[in-house]
Amino acid sequence: MSGDTSGDGVGGLDALDALDGLDALLVCLQLTDSAFPSGFYTLSHGLEGYAQAKAVTPDTLPALLADLLRHGVGPSDATALALAHRAAVAGDWALLAETDQRLHATKLNRELRLAATRTGRQLLDIARESVGGEALERYAGLVADKRAPGCQAVAAGVAYALAGVPVEQAVTSDLFAFCTSFVGAALRLRLTDHRRAQVVLRQAAPVLREVVSAALERELADLGGCVPVADAMSGRHERAEARLFMS
Repeated sequence: MSGDTSGDGVGGLDALDALDGLDALLVCLQLTDSAFPSGFYTLSHGLEGYAQAKAVTPDTLPALLADLLRHGVGPSDATALALAHRAAVAGDWALLAETDQRLHATKLNRELRLAATRTGRQLLDIARESVGGEALERYAGLVADKRAPGCQAVAAGVAYALAGVPVEQAVTSDLFAFCTSFVGAALRLRLTDHRRAQVVLRQAAPVLREVVSAALERELADLGGCVPVADAMSGRHERAEARLFMS
C-alpha cells in the first residue's frame, strides 16, 4: 500500500488544524463551565435587583437578557475581552492595562466593580495553574503592581489568547457563560424553571451573534455600555437588607 495520504483529509496540516481547533474548544468548555470556580455562581448580573423591585417577570426575562447583552455586557465586557485578546497576542501590555482600567471605570456601582475584579482575579489565579504561560504571568504582574484592576473579561481574554482560542470564539464563549449564569440566577430567584431556561438560552442565540459581531468591531474609545436602569437596580441592590447574590 502506498504511504501517500494526500487528499485523504486526515493526515498532515489538516489533522493538525483539527486538533488545534478541538483543543481550543476544550479550553472554552473548561473556562465557561458552571463548575469552573471563578465565582460566577455568586452573581445575578443585576437580576436580583430587578426581582426585588418587581421589575421583571418570567415573561419579560428574555427581553431583559437581550437588552443587557446589547447595551451592557456587549459594549463593555465583550468589547474589553476582544481588545484584551488582541493585546495579549500582540504583547501590547500598555493597551492591555488601559483596557482593564477603562472597563473597570465603566462599572458605575461598587458591587459591579467588586464582582468584576473578584471573579477576574480568581479566574486569573486558576488559569495560571491550568492553562499557564508567559502572558498570564505578565498580566498577573500588572494586577499585582496595581497597573490593572484585574477584571474578569480582561483576564478571560488573556487566557483565551494564550490557549490559542480565536477571538470570535472567545467572545462568544464568554457571552454564553454570562447567559447561562444569568438564567441560573433566574432559576434560584424562581423567575424560570429548568425547561424554560433552556428555551431562553436558545432564543438568545441571534442576539449573541449580533453582540459578538459588534464587539469585534469596536475600538478602545468605544468601550462602555449604557444601561441606566440596570445601574439604578444595582445601586438599590447594594443597599438591600437581604441579598442572595453579590451583584
